[in-house]
Amino acid sequence: MLLGGAAALGIYAAEAGWAGPLGSSSARIARLLLGDLALAVPFLLVAAGAALIHRAARLEAGRVAAGVMFSVVAVAGMWHLALGNRRVSAPLGRLERLAGVLGAVAGRPLSDLVGATLAWVLLLALFGLGVMVVTRTPLVRVVTGAQLALAGSAAFLKALVAGRAVAGAQPDDAGERTTEHVPERSETDDEGDGDEATPAPAAGRPEQLAMPVGSSKSYRLPPLELLREGDRREVSSRSIEETIATLEATLEEFSVDASVTGHTAGPSVTRFEVELGAGVKVNRVLSLGNEMKYALASGELRFLAPIPGRSAIGVEVPNRNRQLVTIGDVLRSPEARADKHPMAVALGKDISGEAVLGNLTDMPHLLIAGATNSGKSSCINAMITSVLMRARPEQVRMILIDPKRVELSHFAGVPHLLTPVVTVPKKAASALNWVVREMEMRYETLAHTGMRNLDFYNDAVTRGMVAKRSDHDPVPVPLPYILVVVDELSDLMMVAPRDVESAICRIAQMARAVGIHLVVATQRPSVNVVTGVIKANIPSRLAFSVASQQDSRVILDQGGADKLIGLGDMLFLHANSSKARRMQGAWVTEAELAAVVAHTRRAGQPQYAEGVTQEDSRVGASEGASADDDLLGEALELVVRSGIGSTSMLQRKLQVGFARAGRLMDLLEQRGVVGPSQGSKPRDVLMTAEELDSSFTS
Repeated sequence: MLLGGAAALGIYAAEAGWAGPLGSSSARIARLLLGDLALAVPFLLVAAGAALIHRAARLEAGRVAAGVMFSVVAVAGMWHLALGNRRVSAPLGRLERLAGVLGAVAGRPLSDLVGATLAWVLLLALFGLGVMVVTRTPLVRVVTGAQLALAGSAAFLKALVAGRAVAGAQPDDAGERTTEHVPERSETDDEGDGDEATPAPAAGRPEQLAMPVGSSKSYRLPPLELLREGDRREVSSRSIEETIATLEATLEEFSVDASVTGHTAGPSVTRFEVELGAGVKVNRVLSLGNEMKYALASGELRFLAPIPGRSAIGVEVPNRNRQLVTIGDVLRSPEARADKHPMAVALGKDISGEAVLGNLTDMPHLLIAGATNSGKSSCINAMITSVLMRARPEQVRMILIDPKRVELSHFAGVPHLLTPVVTVPKKAASALNWVVREMEMRYETLAHTGMRNLDFYNDAVTRGMVAKRSDHDPVPVPLPYILVVVDELSDLMMVAPRDVESAICRIAQMARAVGIHLVVATQRPSVNVVTGVIKANIPSRLAFSVASQQDSRVILDQGGADKLIGLGDMLFLHANSSKARRMQGAWVTEAELAAVVAHTRRAGQPQYAEGVTQEDSRVGASEGASADDDLLGEALELVVRSGIGSTSMLQRKLQVGFARAGRLMDLLEQRGVVGPSQGSKPRDVLMTAEELDSSFTS
């Protein structure tokens, strides 16, 4: 800053004729190089001084100098083209009145080579490159921002033209199309909401869920201003250099021919890339884990051997100062603005600092596990908050199951709920069975219309391509996605293991095509809770810090979760990937939750579906109820002729599951064929073979 002030005094004093020989010479050289642009040099020096003061730990001098040089050359070249485009051999006096020698060298030869128009384009690109280098902005963000700007401009022009075309029309004529994806900030975007269609008020069949909740005109999404931004803290260059030196010293001390060739700094950990010399085994580096932890004074290190696509070993070292990743950061990111799908939820930031959103329709179900204080509950809150921020009630409906009664209670009363937050385990099993019945009815609807999945069906309904089944049926309307969140699976498995496991497996196996998705969380990832059947049907996993490597293998089928450092540090294993991705989970505060929930409650009232938690006397009634009558005759004959009222016998002879065999035995009891249960003993058979034969002949 002092240098900038001195430069300002020298240049401006020379312009006024007050400077001595040294000041005049300095000003003359600056004018010769940059022309009139030399007057801006002091401001650049002052800005550089301020950056050095406030960001000394993060500033990379070489990168910033290169970016500033690119930008200055580009501006000088454009200034020269704009003010006359003199030749380089022109008198120096004329060049000083333009952009100096630098501007002439950058602008005139380029203009002669490619033409003035293309020269402007190339110089603008060079200026943009300089800004990107200084600000460390990836090219993908620039491209995404340009796409969003073009899309926004096109949408604005389209809305403007449509608004003029329907001027004076009634509100109901605003449009016929129901938009599937929501705008980012509908709180202030009144024109966009006016162009979106309102779902038809009529529901589908009485027992099938439709989309009569709310209205695109009356419901307003919560604004992003309700969510705060996180800090921008980065890992200092000095800390990285010290860690690299320590790692290389440890490798050298134990005679391992390897070196650290690169690093990637993330919000919570930094990954260092270790390349091995010829003939060095990977296990020699992995065996030095404890020695590296001791040398770095670090709690946990995680090795990635090798880094996918690289001939290097990744050593992930926790940062001394961790960056707080908020849900506001993720939802404001270019990735979130580019993905408008209502089921895309904020997960956090990966090890390179890029925001990560997970689309639940692609997963299509998610299993979450983590110990106490690992960030599991905050992750679930962030997912639900993402849905509330991005989706209207007519787009996504939710069933929240919270046996602990305190984790999801703050979402009570939001208009997206199909039923009040379920806290009783028995009612939770009934709610899951209701979801199975809804899934089967949706499949019947898709089969009748010949559609492959929910997206095709909703698009066809929106276009008016789906006809009513009969004159008495209501007009078909689009169906919403259904998100089922189970916060603590272990509590449900202790109360009703067979019913819960059966319902979860049915949903996980079949519900993707009809828009029903599961998020199941547990604090205890043991084989008794996360059974093999559940794991096989829920391929996407999210693991937070766990107590042991065995727990990590239960949830991820691989180690690594036991090496996490807690507080949102997690490994995400997508169904389409075999490698877990390390991320820092998004954090949402209680105040932010309260603000978002209060906004949604003001925007609309919940309309609960009937019978979601109504207990069904038939255990697991949804598991093949249509086939019970076919097997009931065989079960009746087996029990009567053998004289043994045993559920396990029916299970073995009929080759059915235990739940279905028990259901058949209950039906036989209702018909007076067998007596009540006697614990582990077989039931009494009350019908004789003669009575059975006479009933057949009659």
